[in-house]
Amino acid sequence: MQSSFIKIDKKDAGLVMAHFYVAFIALALGGLAGLLQVLVRSGRFTLPANIGYYQVLTVHGVLLGLVLTTFFILGFQIAAVSRTSGTFSKGSRLLGWIGFWVMVLGTGMAATMVLLNEASVLYTFYAPLQAHWIFYLGLTFVVVGSWIGGASVINEYIKWRKANPGQPSPLLTFMAVINTVLWIVATLGVAATVLFQLLPWSLGLVERVDVLVSRTLFWYFGHPLVYFWLLPAYMAWYVIIPKIIGGKIFSDSLARMSFILFLLFSIPVGFHHQLVEPGIDASWKFLQVVLTFMVVIPSLMTAFSLFATFELFGRSKGATGLFGWFKKLPWGDARFVVPFIGMVAFIPAGAGGLVNASNQMNQVIHNTIWVTGHFHLTLATSVVLTFFGIMYWLVPHLTGRILTKQMNKLAIIQGIVWAIGMSIMSGAMHIAGLFGAPRRSSFSTYGDAQQALDWIPYQIAQAVGGTILFLGIILVLYIFINLAFFAPKGEEEFPVGEVDEGAERTPMVLENWKIWLTVLVALILVAYSVPFLDMIQNGPPGSKGYKLW
Repeated sequence: MQSSFIKIDKKDAGLVMAHFYVAFIALALGGLAGLLQVLVRSGRFTLPANIGYYQVLTVHGVLLGLVLTTFFILGFQIAAVSRTSGTFSKGSRLLGWIGFWVMVLGTGMAATMVLLNEASVLYTFYAPLQAHWIFYLGLTFVVVGSWIGGASVINEYIKWRKANPGQPSPLLTFMAVINTVLWIVATLGVAATVLFQLLPWSLGLVERVDVLVSRTLFWYFGHPLVYFWLLPAYMAWYVIIPKIIGGKIFSDSLARMSFILFLLFSIPVGFHHQLVEPGIDASWKFLQVVLTFMVVIPSLMTAFSLFATFELFGRSKGATGLFGWFKKLPWGDARFVVPFIGMVAFIPAGAGGLVNASNQMNQVIHNTIWVTGHFHLTLATSVVLTFFGIMYWLVPHLTGRILTKQMNKLAIIQGIVWAIGMSIMSGAMHIAGLFGAPRRSSFSTYGDAQQALDWIPYQIAQAVGGTILFLGIILVLYIFINLAFFAPKGEEEFPVGEVDEGAERTPMVLENWKIWLTVLVALILVAYSVPFLDMIQNGPPGSKGYKLW
């Protein structure tokens, strides 16, 4: 019997699953480190075997913030392009494998140094904290490997455009390319600071580095990193969720335009992470705060498109009243429910982001654990739950298995467990942050003993929430292993939505890369060129000669 589903080629599926294996190993180890971290913060637990608190914190941040996300996203984007633009050529697939193994090598190098306590510098690896040179070289390999893997996606897009002149590319492919371009442009900053500053410094080739320059280059990368995480979730929300619920994509053009705006406005805004740092003129900080708030526009476009899709579907099923469509959604389908929890979490997460980016309100919460709570609502809830929702259908599609009713029910339970744990942990972080509880500190490192005692209830709440989250990680790992190796053989659909018949035709100007890349470069130059030159020319006394290398 011939399959009714369009299947991804087995060789492409093998490449995607290789990325997923690394991603979920990182989830297991990083999640364990996170559990140890919140237990230490509670003041009721001491790490064994002379393991340092910041060592565990670095493991948690690097594995979950960088390794899990990068490997999952690259794997998902390869799958999305293969599904919508056709099987990868041998050359593109080879690029994908080369990129994968270079990233694995780099991850192994960096992880080894962290485990040996030679790189307890947190995931931001701020100077003057210094790691072993192998850690920095490993990070370089991870970035370069991701560029090679990204090149395979871009290569397939170019191949499709040549074969289909004058036609808009498949929406998922277009979105994957936008996110790949965002990643390549953003990682130029972190590559520069690692190659020209931190690596020579750790090798002893230079005596010191300019901290302001290194932080500026990091946050040139660090903020668009958030959108590199978020855009694959948006890919699922825009294109895959409509198919899962039985509806249609509200507008192809709106989806493409929102992704273009994310590309334009997510990169030249790193200064809003440096609002309290000296050495950057206030007018340039103000400009980047304004550009940061511009990201609200595509976010609201996304919310509008999603709820328009939900309402159109509900009306087609006979829903009446303002919110009658809500009851018509498939609440028994984990492929929808788990990402939907992530969508709901993005409402308070987005509101918290506006606080972080506001010059005045940022003064209240800067470097408090509020920021950590916000981070866990955006990445660890909205993004990660959507990734889990993707995994629940993509892994069985790739492995030739099915999502059984039992695993579907367990996946819904996992999403609920995650929501409960994160509500407790992130809520406690937000409240404690408003009272000034510091970020990245353990119970034993607080300077004021009485103040530490005042925060104990919030630390215990974080430990309770973190423990519940770890149970959620165990559940998702169990489901992943089942879907990869033990679920019954069968066919699971890779759902790709169709555009609503009433939507406007997609204009080809949205794929005119000359326009959008020119605007992107112009925005970056306007936002960074003058303040960056000012940092180099007017650095602190004695810094001449090793501003960049």
